[in-house]
Formats: sequence, structure tokens, C-alpha cells
Amino acid sequence: MIVWLYKGIKIFYARVFSHITSILTRLCFRLNGIQFLGKVRSSGVPVIHMSLNSVCVIGKNFSMGNWVVNNASGVKAKSKIEVRRGAELIIGENVGITSVTIMCFDKIHIGDNVMIGVGSHIFDTNFHNINPVDRIQKKDPKDTVRTAPIIIKDNVFIGAFSIILKGVTIGKNSVVAAGSVVTKSIPDNQIWGGNPAQFIKEIEL
Repeated sequence: MIVWLYKGIKIFYARVFSHITSILTRLCFRLNGIQFLGKVRSSGVPVIHMSLNSVCVIGKNFSMGNWVVNNASGVKAKSKIEVRRGAELIIGENVGITSVTIMCFDKIHIGDNVMIGVGSHIFDTNFHNINPVDRIQKKDPKDTVRTAPIIIKDNVFIGAFSIILKGVTIGKNSVVAAGSVVTKSIPDNQIWGGNPAQFIKEIEL
């Protein structure tokens, strides 16, 4: 009896918590100028940073995991979305992320029906100068740090703890294996994995 009561309380708490944090997440989106075109579900509230003159549009049925207490993967981290000045982040419909970091300095487009696994990172910038002289002299990163757009097309599945780097396009229906570092573009209908990610096999449709 006590066990069933405990389970019932947990289920009730999870549903109430998710409902409340979904409302708070939508409010956070609005306050940061993020446009969302439909339902947003969120377990926990993400970290959001939108710079002036930045653009972020999120399609219908967006879901995100930010539950630092009870994440099945063991990761205790919130999702983070940061869009810098003049940058553009577009996310399509039916996209799901869990404890994912998206750093957009230039342009990131994510298509429909994309799943991004827990602990993954998407960076369209090098963040820092690769030239040691520029780093030492602390030159303005806007002028010296390389950025390039990232395009993730429809139906892509990115496995847990993967890193997608600048200038990469991931083709329709393709899969990135868990723990991969993607440094170059992936064609449609392929599975890639490793560090750096390499072709594994074709997906038969």
C-alpha cells in the first residue's frame, strides 16, 4: 500500500512539475523575444540568453528536458540556448532535446522531427582565436574567430553526448552515433560516428 502511494505521489508530482515548468519556460521564451509557434513542453526551466538583434523561432510541438533531479541518463544539467547579436536560430516542428547546449553566433537551422540526445552540444563558432597572438592580444572575437552556419535537416537523430561543430550540414534521415564529434557534413540517409565522425553505413528506407 505504501509503495503504491509513493509511486502515485511521484507520478502526480512529475506531471504537476512538468506542467508548471512548461508554463514558466514559455514565459521565459516570451521575455527573451523567442517566437514559438505552438505547444512547448519542458521538464524544468532552461537557461536562455538572447542578445540584441538576434532571432530565434521555434516550431510546433517543441519538447525539452531540463530535469536536473531525475534524468534517466544521469546528467544533471539544464538545456541552454544562446543566440548572439545578429545571429539566427530556427528550430522546426516536433523537435526534442534533453540537456542540450545550442550556441548560435551566426546561423543554426534545425529541421522538423529532429531528436537531439542528452548532453549534446551544437556550436557554430570556435569561440576563441586559434592564433595564439590574437588570443594574447585579446583581439575582438567578432573580427577574428571563425563561425559558419549549421544545418540539421528533417528527421535527423543525434545520439547522446555528440558535438556538432561549425559549418556542418546533416542530411535528411541521417543518424549521428552517441559520443560523436561531427566536423564535416553528412549526406542524407547515412549513419556516422566517432571522433571525428566518419561514415558507418547507409540507411535503407
